Amino acid sequence: MPIHDAPRLITVDEFSIGQRLDNYLVKQLKGVPKSHIYRIIRKGEVRVNKGRKKADYRLISEDIIRIPPIRTSITVAVKPSDNLLETLNNSILFEDKGLLIINKPHGMAVHGGSGVTIGIIEALKSEYKEPIELVHRLDRATSGCLILAKKRSVLKALHEQLFNHQLEKRYIALVKNSWSKKRHTVDAPIYQNSRNSVIDSKGKESLSHFHPLKNFQIDDYSASLVDVVIETGRTHQIRVHAKYAEHPLAQDNKYGDPNFDKLMKKKGLNRLFLHAKAITFTNPMTNEIQKISAPLPDDLEKFLAKL
Repeated sequence: MPIHDAPRLITVDEFSIGQRLDNYLVKQLKGVPKSHIYRIIRKGEVRVNKGRKKADYRLISEDIIRIPPIRTSITVAVKPSDNLLETLNNSILFEDKGLLIINKPHGMAVHGGSGVTIGIIEALKSEYKEPIELVHRLDRATSGCLILAKKRSVLKALHEQLFNHQLEKRYIALVKNSWSKKRHTVDAPIYQNSRNSVIDSKGKESLSHFHPLKNFQIDDYSASLVDVVIETGRTHQIRVHAKYAEHPLAQDNKYGDPNFDKLMKKKGLNRLFLHAKAITFTNPMTNEIQKISAPLPDDLEKFLAKL
């Protein structure tokens, strides 16, 4: 574990405004026990603007935090490849001073962890001099619209829109079994256990709307191309609700139907058929309604053309 031999001075960035001092230090001091963090705060070894503060102090803009010499865990800076950065730059759908929206490629994780060395957010943070944070997440297997905020005020405003169901997220998916051509709503609570997400009364309220666009007959199976709007954003929500409605998504290795997926693979589908095709929201920078669309990836377009 490396030891910082001299005190460090860190200026609070806007994404940390309002955060408790103890929680901020937990993120800064990787591998340091919380008990030790509370001890150095209590003893006054941590200073904010040269003064002592309690653990529950809320950070404000431009606070300067003095962190004493301390042993932390090793963190190896991983530089994103040129190919990754080029892919992300070519995926930009919209950008202004407060927002960045990209068409996330299938198979790319939004953040590192669980065997992923570097994700989209880490790669973009290495590119942007100013802070940038995820507004929401997409599964690694899902492609499409992904929103990132470059200002804390924008992040907060969009989170409020998400909470109040004022930010519409629209997806397109291919599911097993033909679905009658009308709107279907799945209102079932989702609980996330240690392995996956399940329908359970002790879970969080979850609401998804499915609207069939086209039905297909594929050998011994029928299938539907559906438009999906979600009013909540639970982990794997569309995939779990589709399975619950007996219309599992094509090539879903977690919640899907193995026999149906085997046929889909034989027909040329090599990925989860789920794409975040559009988002509609009020842009906090202009206060105007904005809609951003992400075209269906070529591989999914070609697959549909063969059905």
